[in-house]
Amino acid sequence: MNKLREMKKPVLVIMAAGLGSRYGGLKQIDSMDSEGHTIIDFSIYDAIQAGFEEIVFIIIRENEVDFRAMIGNRIERHVKVHYVFQQLKDLPGGYEVPEGRVRPWGTGHAVLSCIDILHDVSFAVINADDYYDKEAFCLIYNYLNSHYDDEKYRYAMVGYAIKNTVTENGPVARGICRIDEKHYLAEIVEHTDIEKRGEGAAFTEDNGKSWTDLAPDTIVSMNMWGFSNSILEELQSRFPKFLNENLMRNPLKCEYFLTFVVEQLLSEKKATVEVLDTLGQWYGVTYKKDKSVIVEAIRKMKESGKYPKKLWKDIALK
Repeated sequence: MNKLREMKKPVLVIMAAGLGSRYGGLKQIDSMDSEGHTIIDFSIYDAIQAGFEEIVFIIIRENEVDFRAMIGNRIERHVKVHYVFQQLKDLPGGYEVPEGRVRPWGTGHAVLSCIDILHDVSFAVINADDYYDKEAFCLIYNYLNSHYDDEKYRYAMVGYAIKNTVTENGPVARGICRIDEKHYLAEIVEHTDIEKRGEGAAFTEDNGKSWTDLAPDTIVSMNMWGFSNSILEELQSRFPKFLNENLMRNPLKCEYFLTFVVEQLLSEKKATVEVLDTLGQWYGVTYKKDKSVIVEAIRKMKESGKYPKKLWKDIALK
């Protein structure tokens, strides 16, 4: 694989290797309007407007042909594109994939898959199946262009109110954030079973026997991060310990979350994470029934003039 060209501008990394099991299909390439645009189209369109000129897609090799046909080949005319494959077999020496495991190793492993291509460059990370709004891309791009590691790693995260991120259609996973008085991330705890409760939400850690309420304005991570490439070595060095602690406990479903490593770095005081406020709206399609919500939202945004009918008609790489 060729390394990225020598450049200092931030790169956008898009995690698109999820299987979409709860959604019921490969949601990353599902059309969201009559013009055939996917959620990734809107993310990349907004990212280009914010200043990004280079993108790394993290996919699984089995989806490569479909992904290139639906997204990559079209996007390559407007922005530089690279592909990285997240593979189950990519484990440290001495470890093997558990028999029967098909689930990817999680967001931390996904970003770690980029270690051979991201050199001396800062980067933003997003999910392929989330809509973040242009303002969020501007915030993260501007941060990466103006902040650099010193005695600590200087990272950033765009945070969203949980009331804007849960769905009526089933449980979701979110990183629940605690923010200090200087608006830095003090703690982030990943919860994998969060459900909508009125205007707010609640999570369970014991299969529904008990629930903890979350206020509507609770800030959560939607995996929109800004990193220096220092995060890659940290992900690599901490992965064996994660495997040692989790393979025996949950061999088929344990996931190496990006938030786990960020939380460890915060607790060790090796990093800071500035939380960037956004008034933009987040949308996601965790489940099939969620699609109608974002389809309607996109229709209204086009009607208001926020997006052209055809995203790529006039845009070109800056």
